[in-house]
Amino acid sequence: MIELNNVSKTFTLHNQGSAVIEVLSNVSLSVAPGECVALTGASGAGKSTLMRMIYGNYLTQKGEIRIDSIDLVQAAPREVIVLRRDVLGYVSQFLRVVPRVPTLEVVAEPLRAVGVSASEAEARAKVLLTQLNIPERLWSLSPTTFSGGEQQRVNIARGFAHQYPALLLDEPTASLDRTNREVVLGLIEEAKARGAAIIGIFHDEAARDRICDREIDVTAFTPGIAA
Repeated sequence: MIELNNVSKTFTLHNQGSAVIEVLSNVSLSVAPGECVALTGASGAGKSTLMRMIYGNYLTQKGEIRIDSIDLVQAAPREVIVLRRDVLGYVSQFLRVVPRVPTLEVVAEPLRAVGVSASEAEARAKVLLTQLNIPERLWSLSPTTFSGGEQQRVNIARGFAHQYPALLLDEPTASLDRTNREVVLGLIEEAKARGAAIIGIFHDEAARDRICDREIDVTAFTPGIAA
């Protein structure tokens, strides 16, 4: 479902004489449907960079990144948009939404985008917001006014609204209390059970041990850090 073959990434430092820094080299990995793989490694090893490459936010200099047979490295922008809408979900650590859009609409939007009726999308959004303990009095407000923890839970609800066949999770349990952490782990387990292929960054070791089938140390692909 998710397959990387000899993927490499460089950054050009234009403010430092256009120096080229190689941050990842020859990354190869695969994640099967129903499998959750954790990216591990020291800070600065390139975990978040690799996640952004898989989602198509960062360009890849070499290799293939295949999601459901589509190579993101060669795909046209329109293909990437369709893939993100239908196949590849991404729960980042930060909520980025249009100001003044109500929370209920923010969570329902991924379902509306794939053709789910407004009533069904709203019903699913209400279930998730309730599960994640977002008070109903806040549903009509923009989440841009919420606390950091509330925004994180809205982001998680939005990321799990549509049943994406592939998911990228960047610290989904960070800063959550025990109750909400348990809800999120349950959502991840449900996604695995329905066959989603998942790649995640989990600094929460207990969460990683519970839901991840295996770990990949990104340090092995980091020039200058790899052993």
